[in-house]
Amino acid sequence: MDLRFGDSKPTDEERAAVDALLGPPESSWEGADRSDADLRWARGGRAARERRDLLLPGLHAVNDRIGWISEGALDYLCRRLTVPPAEAYGVATFYAMFSVKPRPATVLHVCTDLACAAAGASELCAGVEARLGLGSGVSVERSPCLGLCERAPAALAVKAGDPVRTAVSAPATVERAVLAASAPDSAPEEPAAALAVPQVAQAGQAGQAGREELVLLSRVGVVDPASLDDYRAHGGYTALRQAFAIGPAGVIREVTDAGLVGRGGAAFPTGRKWQATASQPDHPHYLVCNADESEPGTFKDRVVMEGDPYSLVESMTIAGYAVGAHKGYLYLRGEYPRALERMEHAIGQARARGLLGDDVLGQGYAFDIEIRRGAGAYICGEETALFNSIEGYRGEPRSKPPFPVEKGLFGKPTAENNVETLVNVLPILTMGSQAYAAIGTEKSTGPKLFCVSGSVDRPGIYELPFGATLGELLDLAGVRKRLRAVLLGGAAGGFVRPDELDIPLTFEGTREAGATLGSGVVLAFDDTVPLPRLLLRIAEFFRDESCGQCVPCRVGTVRQEEALHRIVERTGANAASDIALLREVGRAMKDASICGLGQTAWNAVESAIDRLGAYE
Repeated sequence: MDLRFGDSKPTDEERAAVDALLGPPESSWEGADRSDADLRWARGGRAARERRDLLLPGLHAVNDRIGWISEGALDYLCRRLTVPPAEAYGVATFYAMFSVKPRPATVLHVCTDLACAAAGASELCAGVEARLGLGSGVSVERSPCLGLCERAPAALAVKAGDPVRTAVSAPATVERAVLAASAPDSAPEEPAAALAVPQVAQAGQAGQAGREELVLLSRVGVVDPASLDDYRAHGGYTALRQAFAIGPAGVIREVTDAGLVGRGGAAFPTGRKWQATASQPDHPHYLVCNADESEPGTFKDRVVMEGDPYSLVESMTIAGYAVGAHKGYLYLRGEYPRALERMEHAIGQARARGLLGDDVLGQGYAFDIEIRRGAGAYICGEETALFNSIEGYRGEPRSKPPFPVEKGLFGKPTAENNVETLVNVLPILTMGSQAYAAIGTEKSTGPKLFCVSGSVDRPGIYELPFGATLGELLDLAGVRKRLRAVLLGGAAGGFVRPDELDIPLTFEGTREAGATLGSGVVLAFDDTVPLPRLLLRIAEFFRDESCGQCVPCRVGTVRQEEALHRIVERTGANAASDIALLREVGRAMKDASICGLGQTAWNAVESAIDRLGAYE
C-alpha cells in the first residue's frame, strides 16, 4: 500500500531547493506544468528511477533550505525521482537530523552523550532550554554525540536558509550556546558556516598532532588545509606516484605485507579486502570511504579531514586504483559541516589540477570522488547500512553473504574502509611495507589514532604505535586523580578498572584482557561521574539508534533500558532480578542480532557489572 499526500503542494522555495539539485522538471510527470505532449506519453520514468540515490541529497536540500520537510516538498521530490511516497517518508523519518513536522529555522543540537554527560550536559541543556523558551525561534534538541568530545560539552546550531549556516559552541556554556543559536552566522570564535575546531592550529593542539615524528598526524595543524601546494610541499602525492609506478597488484601486495587491518573496530585485513574486490569479474567496482564516525567518544576522522583533507583524497585515489574502481563515495557525517567544507574544497582543487578526473596525473586512470552526507544515524556506520543510505533507502543493514566485495554498493563489488584505514596507505607506500610493519607489534602493525576524552587534563587525538599500554596513553593525556573507570571502544566497547592500565593497546591485547580496542575511543571517568546514570545513557543511545529491522535488537535495547531505569530509580523489586534479566537479554542480542549494533549493545553494561561492580 502506498502513502499519498493528497493535494499537498510544495512552496516555491521548496521547489527551488529540489530543482537546484535535480535541475528543472522536463514534464508534468515530474512536476512541471502540464502540456499537451504529456497527455500522449509518459517520459523520464526510467531515467528518474536510476537517480533514486539522489533521494538523501534531495532531503538534505529541502531540510537545509527550509529547516524541515513538508508533505508537499516530499511529494514533489518523490515525483522527480519516481520514488513511492511511503518509501520516501520511511527514509526521511529514519534520520535524526531531518524533521517532517514544522519547526523553527534554527535548531540547537546539544550533545548529551558520554563525554558531554560527564562534563555537565544535563545542566547545560536545562540552562539553554530555560533561556530559549517558547517563542524564541529556536528549537533545542538533545543530541547524540556530535564528535566534539575533546571539547565537551558541545552544542551545534544550524540555521536553515540559502546557504545553511552553522555555528559551534565547545566547550559550551549557556551564554555561548544561546549566542550561537541566536546568530549562527556570527557566533563567537568562528566564521559563518564553520564547525568543529575554530582554527586548524587548535585541532593540532588537541592531543599531539602536528609533530614531525608522527606518521599520520604530522601535517595536522602545520599544513594549510586549503592549499594543495602546501600539501605537496610536505610530501603530498608522493604515495600516488609510487602507486602508479608499482601498479594495482603492487599496491595490494604492499598493503598486505604491511599487515594493515581496518581501524574501525573489525580489524579485517585491508589487503585481503582489496584483493577480493579487484578480482571480481563484475563491473563497475566502487570504493566507499566511511567517514560516518558516530561512535560516542570518536572524533579522529574529523580531525584528519579538517586538518589534512588532501591526504584522504590521495589515499582514496590509491585505493580506487588498486581495486579497479573509477568512482569513490565519501560518506560524511551530517554533524561535520567544517569537514564537509574542507573536503569539498580539497576534491575541487584536486579535480582542477588533474589529480582527479578522466586522466589522473596523466596516467590514463580515471577516478573521481562524490561526497554523500549522512543525516544522523549511528547504524549507517555499518557498511551495508551505509550502502543502503547512499542508494536512497533506509539505512538498515543487509544480511551477509553476499559480502560487499561481491555485491556491495548498487549491487557491485565494493571496497569499504574508514578514514583512518585509508590514510595509513600513504606511509605504507612512502616508507615501504617492511618499515611500516616494524611499527607496532607482530599482529597489530603500524600506528593507531586514539580519541581520549573525559576526566583527563589534555583531551584530544593521540597517535601511538600499537603495543603502547593504556597507562602510557593516559599519562600523555594527564589522567586525573581518583580514576573510577576507563571505557575502551565507546558505547559499543567495555569498561576496565584503574588497576588494569597495563593492558597493551593492540587488537589481540585488549581481546585477551576481555576488552575491545574498537575504533580507538578512550573515555576516562573519575569518581564524580555517576556510573549508573552513564550506563543508562548508553542504553538510551542504543534504543534510539537501533534501526528496528530485527527483533532481538529492536526489543532487546528497549528491555535493557527499562531494566536499567528500574535499577537507577530503585522502582524494581530488587536489582538482582533485573541484572539477571539484563544478562538474558544481552545474550539474545549478542547471539541473534543482524549487525554489530545489537551484538555489542550489552557490552558496556556487562563489563560495568562484572568488572566494576556498578550496582553493588
